[in-house]
Amino acid sequence: MAEIRSPDTRERILDTAEQLFMNHGFDGTSMRQITTGAGVNLAAVNYHFGTKEELMRAVFRRRLDGLNEARLQALDAMEQDAGGKPLKPSQIVDAFFGTLLRMGDDEVRGGRTFLRLLGRTLTDPSEFISTFLAREYAQVVERFKEALFKALPDVPKAEIVWRVHFMLGATSYAIAGTDALRVVTDWEIEPADTEDRHDRLLERLMSFLLGGLRAPLPQFSPPSGAAP
Repeated sequence: MAEIRSPDTRERILDTAEQLFMNHGFDGTSMRQITTGAGVNLAAVNYHFGTKEELMRAVFRRRLDGLNEARLQALDAMEQDAGGKPLKPSQIVDAFFGTLLRMGDDEVRGGRTFLRLLGRTLTDPSEFISTFLAREYAQVVERFKEALFKALPDVPKAEIVWRVHFMLGATSYAIAGTDALRVVTDWEIEPADTEDRHDRLLERLMSFLLGGLRAPLPQFSPPSGAAP
């Protein structure tokens, strides 16, 4: 029973589950795979987590708590330095998305394994994890939304919300892995640029996200039949 209750056992289960969920997804990972990979019995998983859903939540909470704290600390520091003035959009984007991407270089905080798990989960989430992630992100998203509203006073709030939505989607797809590049391998680009180059992802993605955030506002056509 001492082994079952051991903190090392708990961390070993989390590490194994994180890797398996990243490789196979939540539905594609069985409890048997987790217990075999962690070298524990089912009683140990049940003791620490109860269910596979609770285990999945624990995998995310272990990483997201620190990530969101780091995001808010970065935003707090920049706002303090700004002395009440609006931040630059690039600062806000870096604090939110850059902090996430730099997490990929820190294996202690999950590294690329967690980045890919998060990306793959966000691009095809189960209902229970969508609800969980929305709750986990609520505070940090609200803070960053208000910072963007203040930084972009001439952009309608609805457009900012939509652009953040697109930015989240692009980031989720990018950190999930670049397997989709195989679709365009006949394009004339260097072979090295068809590979999963994490060392180039930050600069590429940040440039893309800022371009989208600063893009001209859409010019909507009037509804069909509307009076001129």
